[in-house]
Amino acid sequence: MNKSKEYKDKITLAVTGASGSGYFLRLLKSLVDAEIQIYLLLSDAAKIVLKTEENEDWPEDVNDLNTYLQNKYQSKEQQIIALTAKDWFSPVASGSSAPDKMIICPCSCGTLASIAQGVSNNLIERSADVILKERGQLIIMPRETPFSTIHLRNMLTLSELGVTVMPLAPGFYHQPKTIEDLQDFMVARVLDHLKIPHKIGKRWCE
Repeated sequence: MNKSKEYKDKITLAVTGASGSGYFLRLLKSLVDAEIQIYLLLSDAAKIVLKTEENEDWPEDVNDLNTYLQNKYQSKEQQIIALTAKDWFSPVASGSSAPDKMIICPCSCGTLASIAQGVSNNLIERSADVILKERGQLIIMPRETPFSTIHLRNMLTLSELGVTVMPLAPGFYHQPKTIEDLQDFMVARVLDHLKIPHKIGKRWCE
């Protein structure tokens, strides 16, 4: 797919109802800073968790939300494109126009299960299905503990299909001092897998 000259790449970023909204916020900012265009999908549960964990009360109207995000992150016009659950005619819903990379951060185990079984009841699940069928790059970041046998089997199914399963489980060898340090540890790993240059956090032995 041809990339816009204005952006270095295009990525679908989905957010579901698992705990870990802070990871998503740090990742979103990092993608904006890296001059990536982002198709943003939020589940209803994600909006509730975002408000509960981060006191982020985002506008319900999608047009207001797009304006809000542009101002909040000082992004270019249409660099962040928030979509509704009913935007079935958006690029992410079709293999002919969807970005070839997608991240789900955080990923609930319910969403994980639906994707593993090929269910497409909403735009997030459909977008992931498109990435899989088009042999794109899908990174899912589950946040649950403990994992049940069902969760683990679904992760194995996706891993066998080439999906990167990256649980939100930060390391501590960089001696984190703040919550943001822990969040950046995981954001840096995502950017590495997407081959996006960054200077976030310390690497092993640095």
